[in-house]
Amino acid sequence: MTAVKQVDNGHPDIQYNRSKIWQIAFFSLNNSATNIFLLCTNLISYYLVGYAGLATALVGTILTLMRMFDGITDPIIGALIDKTNGKIGKFRPYIITGYVIMTFAVAIMYNFTHRISEAFGTGAGYGFFVFMYAIYIVGYTCQTACTKAGPACMTNDPKQRPLFSAFDSTYTLILLTSFPALISMYLIPKYQTATTNYTMELYAFLVPMTIIAAGILTTLALIGIWAKDIPENFGTGVEKKFKFKDYAQVIAKNRPLQMLIVSASTDKISGLAASNAITGIMIYGIIMGDNTLQGKLSLITLVPAFFLVQFFSQYARKLGIRRGLITTAWGSIIVYAAMWALLAVGNPQNIGLDNIGFMTIAYLVLWSLGQGISRSSGGLTINAISDVTDYETYRSGNYMPGIIGTLFSLVDKLISSLSTTIVSLAVAAIGFVDRQPTTADPLTPQIFWVATILFFGLPILGWLASVVALKFYELTAERMQEIQTHIFEIKQKHKEEELAQIIAQSQKKQD
Repeated sequence: MTAVKQVDNGHPDIQYNRSKIWQIAFFSLNNSATNIFLLCTNLISYYLVGYAGLATALVGTILTLMRMFDGITDPIIGALIDKTNGKIGKFRPYIITGYVIMTFAVAIMYNFTHRISEAFGTGAGYGFFVFMYAIYIVGYTCQTACTKAGPACMTNDPKQRPLFSAFDSTYTLILLTSFPALISMYLIPKYQTATTNYTMELYAFLVPMTIIAAGILTTLALIGIWAKDIPENFGTGVEKKFKFKDYAQVIAKNRPLQMLIVSASTDKISGLAASNAITGIMIYGIIMGDNTLQGKLSLITLVPAFFLVQFFSQYARKLGIRRGLITTAWGSIIVYAAMWALLAVGNPQNIGLDNIGFMTIAYLVLWSLGQGISRSSGGLTINAISDVTDYETYRSGNYMPGIIGTLFSLVDKLISSLSTTIVSLAVAAIGFVDRQPTTADPLTPQIFWVATILFFGLPILGWLASVVALKFYELTAERMQEIQTHIFEIKQKHKEEELAQIIAQSQKKQD
């Protein structure tokens, strides 16, 4: 049912566990489901400062600490996933549990934190928010762990794995363009007041929409992985019980995992700072003078960026995920440096759909390239985690997708947790201590340089770090072919041993 014979230069009779295209397309939506919750909670600082009466710098510090807590929960959930093999599989229970927990936590958090703060003081407001956000994090970890670990059981074909990137990067691209468009072009204009862009009416629309949309995508993801979430698709097919030393050796001896963590975590910390709502307000609402551009330009560049995502997915299918990651990192560096220079040398306020001149056209072209190339890089990283999982099976004989995916997330989140603090401290350093920047603030040199460093400078540094780390990442296309051949041979050996035992038992009964 799940295995299709495919000629392979390393082993002519190797059987790959392959998925149908629609299964990959559906399961890739699991990442989109959690990203919707993430985008919703990314706006929490405006709610906490504006309605719960909490201070800007302290909110940033709390969110940083909570993201560190998020990282700590990852290996715990990962270990539980690796030990789970129930009636509905290894991954499905955690996808369902994660969605239910996040739904509960987000609904309560946005509706009651300000009421607690008003009734019992800001101290109680802080405590209540931290408690509810901790619950949200547990749910978020449950579902996101499956995004990283699940693809390993869906296909081990090196030519098919990059398809996850094609679908996931496309979904992420659509989500990260449509969500800002919804916020900046519809919700803020409809609900903003003279003192704030984010009102309670805005949140009253956003939170139910998030829960419903994420629920639909989660359901489709479950359908996609349902037939593949079975023991025969788990590594060598032999169930093992892991000890603490097994987990410790993954960190100490799995060098590809180490290099991938360095690459992805540096990208993440810079990417989160660049996509922060505060950064977006400064870039589009203040520097360019029209906050609706954030949504409009993203929608316009969606189609060309989509084609770039597909191109790099096919590129990785042909030349390997490692080559794809290095190429997209260099491409992102070049394009983002060009965008930064464009805003520094030209007049950013000439960028607008009512002013189709050099600045507008140049920014549209560069932004299209940047979005397509950088989103491709993010999708390929998830594919690489599956390769690292198979490398661990090859290295030690252990199939540990949960712990590998969540160890990756642990370091990733502990490092990237600094992104919220970086943004908060950066705007506080230029005078925004008790409030966040809004579109009503005038453009100053301080705002320009802080915003562009966050938006362009930090991502460039992140991709440079990735290029260096990937030089030591050994999982080329050729290497992965060797690894899959080795795992296949182990599976065949286990099957032969099981068959021999059955025959021996049958002969014993006859005697």
